[in-house]
Amino acid sequence: MANFELKGKKAIIFGIADEQSIAWHIAKALNKDGVRIAVAYQKRVENSIRPLIELLDDPVSMPCDVVDDSLLDRFFEKVEQEFGNVDFLVHSIAFAKKEHLQGKYFEVDRRGYQISQEVSAYSLTELTKRTYPIMNEEGSIITISYIGSIRVVPHYNLMGVCKAALEASVRYLSRDVGDRKIRINAISSGPIRTQAASGITGLEKLLDHQIKVAPLHRLNTADDVANLALFLCSNFSRNITGQVIYVDAGYNNMGL
Repeated sequence: MANFELKGKKAIIFGIADEQSIAWHIAKALNKDGVRIAVAYQKRVENSIRPLIELLDDPVSMPCDVVDDSLLDRFFEKVEQEFGNVDFLVHSIAFAKKEHLQGKYFEVDRRGYQISQEVSAYSLTELTKRTYPIMNEEGSIITISYIGSIRVVPHYNLMGVCKAALEASVRYLSRDVGDRKIRINAISSGPIRTQAASGITGLEKLLDHQIKVAPLHRLNTADDVANLALFLCSNFSRNITGQVIYVDAGYNNMGL
């Protein structure tokens, strides 16, 4: 196993909903490598993630919501009190109403579009802005995307547009935070059976299609994503920023 030399580092993680969550697998991997974790979670999932948080070594946790400034204020105040400075930020958040993941994209209503963009894309900018003052130099910010950002994926609709905005944000933010040698990258994962993905109609077809078409003829797992996250948090990735890096068994390379 590679030694990423992360012991003693500190990370903020948004997006853990249950044990299937990509954010949870990243949190576990970082914590196992000696990183202390601050978990921000929505109150509605507290019962399901409280047992997971208890598995972490010396975590900090608090209910939070990226669309509530008062909750964000309290969370970051607590992180600064407990950690002082931090080294990593993991953003694994997305939301769209189920009806906006099917039908025609132009049927999405204005308010639904605004909410999805705020939660799924703008939240990365908001969290980066709040983390930047307390992030150590050579820090790393990671977000999670999907190929629906650049290709039409049936039943992904509004979320694909949000992921496109998210990836553009990564590029622009890389310039903003680079003055302190902070890196920011997106991991574009192939489809994984998570609670969030379960809202996509035809998920099983997407999974089967990746196995059939991807050069490696297999699915990726949340642990595959977590392994890349470890690398992106380590000094081995010190000159990688503003990138969208695919973990999808090579599926993104294929035309048909």
